[in-house]
Amino acid sequence: MLRLSFCGTPQPMKKYLLLSFFALIHGLPSIAQKSELGVMGGVSFYNGELNRKKIFFLPKGAFGAFYRHNFNEHFSGKLCFLYGSIEGNDALSANAEQIQRNLSFKSVVAEFSAQLEINFLPFIAGDSKTPFTPYIFGGFGVFKFNPKAFVDPGTYTINGTNYTVANVGYYALMPLGTEGQGTTAYPDRKKYSLTSFSIPFGIGFKFNVASGIVFGVEWGMRPTFTDYLDDVSKTYAEPIVLRAEYTDVAAVLSDRSIGTTESNVDRQRGNSTNNDWYSFTVATLSYGIKNKKAKCAAYQ
Repeated sequence: MLRLSFCGTPQPMKKYLLLSFFALIHGLPSIAQKSELGVMGGVSFYNGELNRKKIFFLPKGAFGAFYRHNFNEHFSGKLCFLYGSIEGNDALSANAEQIQRNLSFKSVVAEFSAQLEINFLPFIAGDSKTPFTPYIFGGFGVFKFNPKAFVDPGTYTINGTNYTVANVGYYALMPLGTEGQGTTAYPDRKKYSLTSFSIPFGIGFKFNVASGIVFGVEWGMRPTFTDYLDDVSKTYAEPIVLRAEYTDVAAVLSDRSIGTTESNVDRQRGNSTNNDWYSFTVATLSYGIKNKKAKCAAYQ
C-alpha cells in the first residue's frame, strides 16, 4: 500500500509537496466553470425476481437534479437526486414458472447519491476548446422505496381456504408481511426497511452546447443492498397465519399463483441469494457557475 510521509523532509519541500497535492485535487486554474447546477429527465427500470435479465423492460418516467464540481479536466464530483418508478409483472414473462407464480408490483424510488466522474478526454465546462467527452462514474447512494400490488375485490381460494378482499386498489406490501415477516410463526423473518443503499455506476457522454451550458446523456445501474424492491425474496408463508396476524389481503397478495391446486407453503417464492437492481437512464442539462474573479491579477 502506498503511503505519503513527510517525516524528515525539509520545510520548503513539505510546502511544495502539499501545494502540488492540492493543485492536483482542485484542478487547473484555467477551468471556465468549476461548478454546475443541472436537471435530469429520462426513464427507470428494475431487475430482480420479476424481471431477471431484460434491460429497459417496463420503463417508467424519472427526473432529478444535480450539483457537479469540476476538480480538473478529467475528474468531477457530483451530488445527485433522482426520483423514478419501477415495476415488475410475472404475467409478462416468457418463463412458465413465473407466469404461474403471477406476482406483480410497482414502486417509487427516491435516491440521493454522491458520485465521481472520470472524463476520458480533457473537458472544461463552458469551454468550446474541449467540445465533448465520454465518461464513466461510480459512487454511493441511499434510496427509499415502497412496493405495492394491485388486487381486485372478490373471494380467493388458497389451499382450500377462502379469503375475501373487499376493496379494490393498490396495497403497500411491506406492512402485510407477505412472506411471514413480523409474525410469531416466522420469528426469524423481520420486516424489511423501506430505506436501503445502492452503488450507482455507469457511463455517459457530455458536450458543451453554448457558453456555460453542458448537455449530456448517461446510463447508470444500481445494485442494491436489499432483495425486497419487489417484495419477493424467500419462501411462501402459511396464508392462514397471515390472515390471523394481518388480514385476508395479506394472504391473497402472498400467493397469487394460478394453474395449481397444491399448497405452496415453504416452496421457493424468490431467490434470496441475489439482491435487486434498478437503473436510471437520463438526459442531463446543466449551467456553469462562473468563478469569482480574483481581487489581485497576480493570482489569476
